[in-house]
Amino acid sequence: MGATVGGLLPWMVLVAAALLASSGAAAASAAAGGPGAGVVRRHQQAYATMMYMGTPRDYEFYVATRVLIRSLVKLKVDADLVVIASMDVPSRWVQALGEDGARVKRVENLNNPYMSHRSLGWRFKLSLNKLYVWSLVEYERVVMLDADNLFLHNTDELFQCGQFCAVFINPCIFHTGLFVLQPSMKVFNDMLHQLKIGKENPDGADQGFICGYFPDLLDQPMFRPPANGTRLTGNFRLPLGYQMDASYYYLKLRWNIPCGPNSVITFPGAPWLKPWYWWSWPVLPLGISWHERRRQTLGYGVEMPFVVIQSAFYLVMIVMTRLARPSFSKLCYRRGAMDKNTSLMQLCLRAVAVWSILASYVVPFFLIPHTIHPLAGWGLYLLGSLAFSMIAINAFLLPALAVLVPWAGILGVLLVMACPWYSDGVVRALAVFAYAFCCAPALWTALTRVVASLQVSLEREAFLPRLVGESSPGGQGFNKLY
Repeated sequence: MGATVGGLLPWMVLVAAALLASSGAAAASAAAGGPGAGVVRRHQQAYATMMYMGTPRDYEFYVATRVLIRSLVKLKVDADLVVIASMDVPSRWVQALGEDGARVKRVENLNNPYMSHRSLGWRFKLSLNKLYVWSLVEYERVVMLDADNLFLHNTDELFQCGQFCAVFINPCIFHTGLFVLQPSMKVFNDMLHQLKIGKENPDGADQGFICGYFPDLLDQPMFRPPANGTRLTGNFRLPLGYQMDASYYYLKLRWNIPCGPNSVITFPGAPWLKPWYWWSWPVLPLGISWHERRRQTLGYGVEMPFVVIQSAFYLVMIVMTRLARPSFSKLCYRRGAMDKNTSLMQLCLRAVAVWSILASYVVPFFLIPHTIHPLAGWGLYLLGSLAFSMIAINAFLLPALAVLVPWAGILGVLLVMACPWYSDGVVRALAVFAYAFCCAPALWTALTRVVASLQVSLEREAFLPRLVGESSPGGQGFNKLY
C-alpha cells in the first residue's frame, strides 16, 4: 500500500502545483496591465493598509497585503490604494506593492509608550503606525483596512461616511480592522500628543487607543449611504456587514447578517489560524475562500518551486528506503536471560523507534511553505509523512499498515471536515467527533501491533550484534533461523 500511495501522491501534488502556477502566471499578467503598471491614478478617496517589520510572520502579512491590494484592483474600486509602510520594509516588497497598484508611503515607526503593557502581544507592538492614516490629508476620505479583510463586493459607498465610522463586532467595542475617517493633521498631531502624555490604553495597541479616542461612537447613528452620493458629516456606526467576523459563519455555515450589505469578511482570531496559512482549510471552512481569491489575483508562483523540490525529495526518500531495506535472511533470537547492557540498548532503540514514528507526522508540517494553497499543502504533508514513515517501517521492520493507520486517519478527518453538504456547523462538529470516536479503536489496535512488532525486532541479532556476541560467547544462547 505504501508504495502505491507513494507513487500517486507526488503526481497529485505536482498537478496541483502546475495548476496553481499557471493561475499565478495569469494573475501576474493581468496585474501587469492594471493600475499598478506605470502611474497610479489619483482620487479624492483611498483605501489604505499598513505594513511594518519585526514579527515572525512578516512575510505572511506581506502576502496578505498584496492579495488585499489586488482584490481591490479586481473589484475596480474608484479610489487610490495606499500602503503605509515602515522604513525597514524591504525595497523589493515596496516595489512589488507598487506594481500591484498601490501607492506606498514610507514612515518611521511610532514610539509605543505601552510596550510594558501586559496585554500587548508581539505582533501589535508597532500597530500604532495605523495612526499615520490621519496624516493622508491629500484625501477627503480614507477607508483604513487590516490585511486580513476579504472583500466580497465593492464598498465605495463607505466614502460617503462622516469624519469617523467603524463597526461594532463586539457589543461595546468597535473593531479597528476597518474604519472610515476624514484625514486631519490636527487630529493626527493631537493623537501623537495623547501618546506622549500616556493616554490610557486598555490593550496597548491601536485597538485600545482608537477606541479610547472615540469613546462615544456607540451612541452615534447607523450609517446609511445617501442615494444622491453626498458625503455625510459627523461620526457613525457602520453596519455589521462591513466587518463580518468569520466566527459568525462557522455556526450556520452561511452568512446571515441582517445589518447592511454582506461585503467584507474579517478574521480577528488567533494569528496561527489566519486564512492565508495552508492548514487553515478544511479546519476552518472559510480558509479556502481566501486562497481562491489569492489564486485569482496573486497566484502561487513564488511557492511552487519549493513544492516541486519537496515532492521530488520525498519521492526519492520512499524509493531509497525501499531499496535500502536490510536483508534479514539470518535472524538470531535470544533464548537466555538478557543482561543489563542488552536491556538498556533495547530500551534506547524502542525510544528511537517511537520518536521516529512521531517525527514522521510532525516534521513535514514545518517544512511546507506556510502560504501555499491548502490542497497543495496537505498533499505535500501527506506525502512527506508517508516518506518519513517508510524510514521507520524499513529501519525497524514494523508492519506498514499499523504505522500508516494515523496517516489514513488524518486523510479521513480532512475529507470529513471538507465535506460541503453539512446543514450547519454543529452537524459538522458532531461528524468530526463521531469520526474520531470510530477511529480510536483502530489507532489503539495499530499501536499495540507496532509495540509488539517492535519488541520482536529488537530481540534480533541484527540490531544488537556486538552486545549479543559479548554477552553470550560462542553463541550458545541463540537459535539461528535460516
